[in-house]
Amino acid sequence: MHLPTEDFQGHPLVWIGHADSYLLLAPQHGGRLVRWVHRGQDILYWPDAADWSCPAKVRGGNPLLFPFAGRHFVKGNPGQWRDSQGKVHSLALHGFARDLPFEVSAINGRASIRMTLRDSGATRAGYPFAFVFEAIYALLPDGLEVTLRTINTGTQCLPCYPGHHFYFALPHSQRAAASLALPRTERLRQRSDGSPMCAEPGEPTYRLDDPRLQDALHAFRANPSATLAIPGRKIRFELNQPGSAPWHAVTTWSETETADFYCVEPWVGLPDAIHHGLGLRWIEPGQKESAVCRLRVTSDLLALAKVRSDDEVAPT
Repeated sequence: MHLPTEDFQGHPLVWIGHADSYLLLAPQHGGRLVRWVHRGQDILYWPDAADWSCPAKVRGGNPLLFPFAGRHFVKGNPGQWRDSQGKVHSLALHGFARDLPFEVSAINGRASIRMTLRDSGATRAGYPFAFVFEAIYALLPDGLEVTLRTINTGTQCLPCYPGHHFYFALPHSQRAAASLALPRTERLRQRSDGSPMCAEPGEPTYRLDDPRLQDALHAFRANPSATLAIPGRKIRFELNQPGSAPWHAVTTWSETETADFYCVEPWVGLPDAIHHGLGLRWIEPGQKESAVCRLRVTSDLLALAKVRSDDEVAPT
């Protein structure tokens, strides 16, 4: 299969799209979406000095979270989960997908790509199930559609709750001017033993410098969606697609107050769902399930021009 590539930071990444709207992906590095450019604008953050010796640890792009999103605990010990027979397994935060190489199983150089991860000795050590996990990216005229598909190729029911970890480009100086709008939600956090804290009613809109957003889970109590508004553009998450597995929540997070990114992450289940069940999915042998999200981008050209002008005259 011929793969169109482009050199990026000294690495050949798979390129799909058009001149001013395209994706750069690293299938061999966890199926990572590294760069998403929409009409000439970088939507996602990627550091200039990324450590390609350990791409799974790079803060940027869109790491794929599978089979479990978030942290899981057994008796307060992180990175462990207990199966239905009582056996305890070790599995890293957010699972293993972001650490393993995917293969490109289908590609349309101008529109879409399907990347595939299959079970192996590396996966069965902490997750003893046979599976095929696919990440399908498809460019839209006004955004991007992403499908996370899990296929049970084994003989026993398979538990999972995958998710995304989008790092959106946002200079920290603009965080107070950015906002997140949500439908009816409950806001909660995870306790140190893995269980969810008591939920509070969520707000319809938050400024991104609101400390209540840091490492918070927003469980949907109405049709799932979200709108991220930053100077110059809005990104609407459409999470109620026909035939899709339900998205249980979005998570909000940033590394520090001075990080030039902000994460809004659709998750199928809450952290530790393997034990408390909130968003846990069970896939029967021979069956498959897809979690589909669409990200629609609208630009405010006047606001974007002002942002560029402010950046040009900002003191160094």
